[in-house]
Amino acid sequence: MDKREIYLDHGATTPVDPRVVAAMMPYWSEIYGNPGSHHAYGRNALRALENARFTIAKLLNTKPAEIVFTGCGSESDNLALRGIMWSARANRQGNHLIISAIEHSAIKNTAVQLRDRHGFDLTILPVDKYGQIRLAELEAALRPDTVLISIMAANNEIGTLQPVQAIGELAQANGVLFHSDAVQAITSHAWDLQSIPIDLLSIAPHKFYGPKGIGILYVRAGIQLEITLTGGGQENGRRAGTSNVAFAVAAAEALKLSLENMATNNAHYQSLRDKLIKGILQAHPEDCQLTGHPQQRLPYNASFAFKHISGNDLLMHLDMAGIQASSGSACNSGNPKPAAVLEALGLSPAWTKGGLRLTVGKQNTPADIEYVLEILPQVVKKLQNLHKVYE
Repeated sequence: MDKREIYLDHGATTPVDPRVVAAMMPYWSEIYGNPGSHHAYGRNALRALENARFTIAKLLNTKPAEIVFTGCGSESDNLALRGIMWSARANRQGNHLIISAIEHSAIKNTAVQLRDRHGFDLTILPVDKYGQIRLAELEAALRPDTVLISIMAANNEIGTLQPVQAIGELAQANGVLFHSDAVQAITSHAWDLQSIPIDLLSIAPHKFYGPKGIGILYVRAGIQLEITLTGGGQENGRRAGTSNVAFAVAAAEALKLSLENMATNNAHYQSLRDKLIKGILQAHPEDCQLTGHPQQRLPYNASFAFKHISGNDLLMHLDMAGIQASSGSACNSGNPKPAAVLEALGLSPAWTKGGLRLTVGKQNTPADIEYVLEILPQVVKKLQNLHKVYE
């Protein structure tokens, strides 16, 4: 039996753009030298690696020396937090770190480990009903020994944008470093890192049609970062390990293509996103609510909470109908516990297990959305009837 296949999980990962694949192909079997080697093959590989670094720096209006290649977005987050806090301790500059309650687990788990295993002080800021921090609470949390604020640019589950500019200005005014996880937001708007008061920024190319297995960390010049992965001293001593030249080239190409086509892509995403939000809320006026900020959100993210429904059951039935979605972070899929992000929004237990995240991409069409709006009410009604039976 024929079945439609509709991928609406671009917040988890995206297909690699064929132009990105073509850009990295020569670095598998033609220009395959180790960029640390002192011969022609190595020099050719090093030239490609540094060209990629230069391209990324130019796109973000920063310096090539401020771009660090890592293994993934999570590693970039880990390096930012551990590198800054360990350096601060070594130089007796402070012991206090601030994050929000809805950070990605790469931030939250790292911060908690720094507190519980290494004795750092940690403040976890609450968020409002839309998932935004309150600047007054952030300011009140600052202490003389505060070293770092780490607040994501946009939440990966509910799509809410944070006031990055204002956070950075507050941090800068108080002599505190500011790191932002921009994994979800990096291609939603232009980033001028010479004017935005951000000291460290995490990026993951597989979120914008690049490959998995590489990450980027921007580190403003002059910032001391204790290395967390020791070895050969690659990346100017900030991240050891043989450089992944092919993926660095791919990351630069993916970022270039995404930013060049940002306006067109965002208009396409937002049109489909708004159609999803309107249709789903109209179909479920009492047992569904939009999660995240209604306006200040990622252009491709539509996220919801359904009352008295398991998000895992919802995903399973949608998958059987050919619709690939998420209950929130792809890192947490399959977890039957209440969603921490939904709890942080203040939702009651009746709602916190019924998260649904639909994230659209370049290949999605209005017909895809119509199909979702046809199938989803049927699935929800079936699951609600089952809930009533069990209840």
